[in-house]
Amino acid sequence: MTKLQEITSRRELFVNLTLRELRGKYKRSALGWLWSLLNRLTTMLLFSFVFRYFLRVDPPVGDPSGLHFFAFFLMCGLLPFNFLSQSLTGGMASLIGNANLVKKTYFPREILVAANTASWLVSFLIELSLLAVALLFVGNVAFVWLPAILMLIVIQTMFVGGLALMLSAAAVYFRDLEHLVGIVMQAWFYTAPIVYPISYVTNQVKKDSIWWTIYNLNPLTRFVEAYRDFFYNLRWPPADQLAYIVVVSVITLIAGYLVFGRLEGRMAEEL
Repeated sequence: MTKLQEITSRRELFVNLTLRELRGKYKRSALGWLWSLLNRLTTMLLFSFVFRYFLRVDPPVGDPSGLHFFAFFLMCGLLPFNFLSQSLTGGMASLIGNANLVKKTYFPREILVAANTASWLVSFLIELSLLAVALLFVGNVAFVWLPAILMLIVIQTMFVGGLALMLSAAAVYFRDLEHLVGIVMQAWFYTAPIVYPISYVTNQVKKDSIWWTIYNLNPLTRFVEAYRDFFYNLRWPPADQLAYIVVVSVITLIAGYLVFGRLEGRMAEEL
């Protein structure tokens, strides 16, 4: 509790570090934050072209929305994954990149990781807002689900924050972790229903098999399906699905905090 009170008392430092992260993302670039939007747009067009027309991935019809549009189906899964991937990648570099600050003065080191996650959260919120506006033009009024969507974002942020705390602390001692996580993220991308509907898996794997259980235990699968339910299908996700990601996110956040505290003692020496 003392540690939590100490972190809470450094709110101003957290805000300043978050603003520094936001300003530094596209510092001295001509287009600034437009690069982020152009990057998402390019990814959407490339994935839509390859998976929709070359690999013939047919998105399901939204139930009950009736929407049948691959680009929107894709972005509902791609944006949450990007938030996860970028936060973990940036989180692993947050302590190493601020080594001088860590060695010069004492403050709760968790704030560096939290500021990085918060900066990517801002980008994620902007991208989801633009997605909601685009869906509005095709008749999907996702703004109706805004309170529930915000709740889901908070849950995912807890999950992402917990992983970022663990990886950032471990990366100080094991510098190869960054390369390993890059490989893991590629595998994680394709083992979740981001570019394909989950029906493709259920058609090949029986729901009572061990492979389906393993696949369905993937938290990213549950997050992607929950975002699709709110944005694409315009319906409330199953209660057991929401309960699962809440439990996993809380456990991950607590585990990340404990692991970080365990490894924090010799960070300054290692850096």
